[in-house]
Amino acid sequence: MLKNYEALPDLLTAQHVADYISISRRRVYELFHLPVERGGIPCITIGTTKRVDKRDLIKWLETKKPESEATK
Repeated sequence: MLKNYEALPDLLTAQHVADYISISRRRVYELFHLPVERGGIPCITIGTTKRVDKRDLIKWLETKKPESEATK
């Protein structure tokens, strides 16, 4: 399990993302298929695989903070 930002590779697989934010890999794929405007994780398609730039994941997580704080 990768919890340390520095230990993450620059391009992340769905499993990396799932481990880092503690959700299922299936949910990560669901978020890959959602448009970014609707809360999806921005990803890069390479052939049939999906990858996420590490910086994009952190930016995406930052956009989720206000949403989670509003529900408290």
